[in-house]
Amino acid sequence: MAKRDYYEVLGVSKGASADEIKKAYRTKAKELHPDRNSDNPNAEAQFKEANEAYEVLKDADKKAAYDRFGHAAFEGGMGGARPGAGGGGDYASAFSDVFDDLFGDIMGRRGGGGGGRRAVRGSDLRYNLRITLEDAYSGMQKTIQVPTAVACDKCSGTGAEGGAEPTACPTCDGMGKVRASQGFFTVERTCPTCSGMGQIIKNPCSKCGGAGRVEKDRALSVNIPAGVETGTRIRLAGEGEAGLRGGPAGDLYIFVEVQEHALFQRDGATLYCRVPVSMATAALGGDIEVPTIDGGRSRVKVPAGSQSGRQMRLRGKGMPALRGGPSGDMLIELAAETPVNLTSKQKELLREFEKLSEENNPESSGFFKKVKTFWDSMKS
Repeated sequence: MAKRDYYEVLGVSKGASADEIKKAYRTKAKELHPDRNSDNPNAEAQFKEANEAYEVLKDADKKAAYDRFGHAAFEGGMGGARPGAGGGGDYASAFSDVFDDLFGDIMGRRGGGGGGRRAVRGSDLRYNLRITLEDAYSGMQKTIQVPTAVACDKCSGTGAEGGAEPTACPTCDGMGKVRASQGFFTVERTCPTCSGMGQIIKNPCSKCGGAGRVEKDRALSVNIPAGVETGTRIRLAGEGEAGLRGGPAGDLYIFVEVQEHALFQRDGATLYCRVPVSMATAALGGDIEVPTIDGGRSRVKVPAGSQSGRQMRLRGKGMPALRGGPSGDMLIELAAETPVNLTSKQKELLREFEKLSEENNPESSGFFKKVKTFWDSMKS
């Protein structure tokens, strides 16, 4: 079966320009792509035919040979390679010309000659926020200053003077990349003219220099919920760095760090408070007053004979739960304090007490009995 004329395949005249040929091929490729024509058994063959025609007509030397000799230019004896045969055909290169048109929206690009805006999403930002334990308990509204890049108000983020739209890069035709054929291979690289953006700005904005954004400190009001702890991450969508040339802004992530407290230690929703008590109170018992994280105070009854390390629980006096639920508890840990700087009278009373307290120290008595047993066993 005789091959159809390549110009007829693409639907262009013999004198069509390179841009007209490229545009016609893109239209045909979209129309005939097998993925879009699953019900047409001839679509794949027609698609390959259009691709073969474009391989020849997009190349100035091959086009000139075809205009002079027709299909015979690429058959045996004419010194040319047959399109699509061996390594001579550049199927991948030809198809990649239309790939961006078919799937460009998925990749965040627009095809059709590159006239669409190449917007680039802004970067996400991180802000470390230190707060007190009291603020973590009650929650707060805090204003922070964030150094970031915001959309230029002079050019409305386009990067062009007067708010004009950028134009397609003439070097890459808006693709953001250029190709160079080397033998059987096609090398693709970032366009040197537009640095991969696919657009150029003929008259850049004098304020932002064509970037579409400027550096600026922003004041943001942040809601810190009650119950946050070190490592809590708060996301503010769209409050990050502004995008390039009108692109969407990134997000701002606030990482919370709760400072250590002079009185309380925290473990999740539970608070610990170490309270010193006198030796007499620990021995005889009594009432003591302890602070709470909300700024109040609670009275706690110390049982007689309490030892250092004894814990007592105040229910509901801990930290609130971050995601709802009951508040945690506060544990009071007693620390029996040994008196210092004793007067002669106090020393005398303590010595007398020591003589009378042989049966009042069960822990030490039991310990020394174990020590004596251990030493006796070592002798035998």
